[in-house]
Amino acid sequence: MNSPKNILIVRTDRIGDVVLTLPIASTIKKHFPGCRVSLLIRRYTVALAENNPFIDEIITLEEKEGKPSIPANVARLKNKFDACIVAFPTYPLALILFLSNIPIRIGTGYRWYSFLFNKKIYEHRKYGERHELEYNIRLLQQIGIYEDINEKNVLFGIGVSEDSKEKISEELKSPGIDQKRPIIIVHPGSGGSAVDLPVVKMKELINQLAKLPAQILITGSNTEQELCKGLAVNNTATNVAGKFSLRDLIALIDYSSIVVANSTGPIHIAAALGKYVIGFYPRIISCSPKRWGPYTEKKIVFQPLIDCSNCTPKQCKQLDCMSSINIEEVAASVKKILNGILPERK
Repeated sequence: MNSPKNILIVRTDRIGDVVLTLPIASTIKKHFPGCRVSLLIRRYTVALAENNPFIDEIITLEEKEGKPSIPANVARLKNKFDACIVAFPTYPLALILFLSNIPIRIGTGYRWYSFLFNKKIYEHRKYGERHELEYNIRLLQQIGIYEDINEKNVLFGIGVSEDSKEKISEELKSPGIDQKRPIIIVHPGSGGSAVDLPVVKMKELINQLAKLPAQILITGSNTEQELCKGLAVNNTATNVAGKFSLRDLIALIDYSSIVVANSTGPIHIAAALGKYVIGFYPRIISCSPKRWGPYTEKKIVFQPLIDCSNCTPKQCKQLDCMSSINIEEVAASVKKILNGILPERK
């Protein structure tokens, strides 16, 4: 098969999902160096793809009242691509790509609208038999790319804005923040994508972390400000929730040493930037670390000690499974990482 000259990658959902899709671009460039790679994403995730050496063009999804505008998107995409790879399909997206006259349209074969794709993958991701990132890379088999992706060779290509670096550098000069200490970011929210470590347990963890030679920064979105404010329980922990754009958060994570979080976007950004990560994951198959864990060798993942079978979100919450995670073990793991990355930042 002739290698495509213009490929469109499509991923229009959330931050973590986009991060786990970025290695498609680096893999395409590895096998087809002369190929032009474009990425179709939603506007609020654009910062993840800026400054990415493997992406030639970012296209933002045209939306009207929160839904894709079919005519507007078709007008932008029509007759411009040889192939498209749809990592997370929806009917409007599938229709847009079909109407855009893209000759090779790669997507799942398991949706009612899969007839709109002409290169189909038959894998049920919900069973979590492999990582989401690996499922994404396997889509490339339809254009002759068979890549043995793993945590050692994966390339995300996330770039850090110079303006954001400067902004974060100034922000960290604020009173109460000790720049000489390694920075631990604690990101307590997840936007409902999984079952989180309970707030009371997160408070316990922050109190444990306060005993370590580190500066703790608590991050979160605008909607998580109250949650994060309640977690600034000691003088070592500073709440910065709602202060930063995604672009600035990437720079802050890049500045940090360790990120502690539930299954959410920032933990994937941290993994992509080569940071040490501590993650909390339920035993629900569809939310498991096997599928959604940080894709890095520099990770420690904690799951409930309760060994329940066929766990569901409802059952997990009823049994309060996440409360069984041993916070002293979590703190000990952070201490062990810190011991490996000291001396302190100058």
